[in-house]
Amino acid sequence: MAALGTARCLLRTYCRVKNVQKSRQMLARCGVRTLCSGTQDKALSDNAKPQFTDPAVQDVLTGITGLDLQKVFRPIKEELKPPTYKLMTDEQLEEAVELATEQAKKLLQMPPVLPERKPINDVLSEDKILDDMDTAKYVFTDITYDIPHRERFIVVREPNGTLRKATWEERDRLVQVYFPKDGRKLSAPLIFKEENIKLVFSQDRHEDVLDLCLVQFEPDSSDYIRVHAATYEDLDKHGKYELLRSTRHFGGLAWYLLSARRADGLIVDMLKRELLQDAVSLVSLFHAVHPHSESAQEAARQQAAGAELLKIYAQKESQRSGYIELALQAYEQLAAESSAE
Repeated sequence: MAALGTARCLLRTYCRVKNVQKSRQMLARCGVRTLCSGTQDKALSDNAKPQFTDPAVQDVLTGITGLDLQKVFRPIKEELKPPTYKLMTDEQLEEAVELATEQAKKLLQMPPVLPERKPINDVLSEDKILDDMDTAKYVFTDITYDIPHRERFIVVREPNGTLRKATWEERDRLVQVYFPKDGRKLSAPLIFKEENIKLVFSQDRHEDVLDLCLVQFEPDSSDYIRVHAATYEDLDKHGKYELLRSTRHFGGLAWYLLSARRADGLIVDMLKRELLQDAVSLVSLFHAVHPHSESAQEAARQQAAGAELLKIYAQKESQRSGYIELALQAYEQLAAESSAE
């Protein structure tokens, strides 16, 4: 057990150092991108801006998410089974920890962030001869197995004779009927109603809500986007960012706040937890996403890095500059005291 505890400690230290190195690399990349943007035309198109799926963005978000094996593999409620004990050599223990780390990285892969899908309002024909022939709708679905669900042909015949393509909500329900997905219900669980979701948030079960949302809704559906936005808003309002740290949802939270230019609370939280490099990486990503912000342009002009980057952000962009500056001063003071020892 002592060896296991030592290995866990070393793993945490290794992961933190690795994240710091990765953050520094990303800081350089983002700094170059921001610097270049200052010489380009200010009418930069949205397509030229970093996207959530960009490898560089994913690297930064993965780095600030953290990798806490204790949290990733924490016990869950399930049927009780007798524990399994294994005697291992130090070499076998290292291999087991490496295997657990690889598994944890897969579990921490971030869900997609997509724009909301456009509604389907296509009318194929209007056959008045069929008007009032029946009081029910008829749905016709292509149930061929090798067709992607997004390309599956599904049409609805209305009682008035109109033949139209099925809406997204109808498609999701019918696909679930013919090709059931484990855990997904035909009707959305009541937990996603506004009055119920607030109660769940009060119990700090934000991660459970997001996990269930991933199963129940498609990532570009309005309900998926609504639930994620409500969850992120509640976390930001109460400063409970730690609930999602070292989970697959932390990157989405950070991206949501960056896109809305409301990352102040998250930056302060990082500094309070002595995660200076994570805060620097977050500000660097902010400058890449908003290259024409006053903070990004000033940082590019000074070629700022590290703590100086945070100070520029606090002065030029932050709505809570006092909090960030105080948190940064406290961090620097603590670092100085630690180095003196």
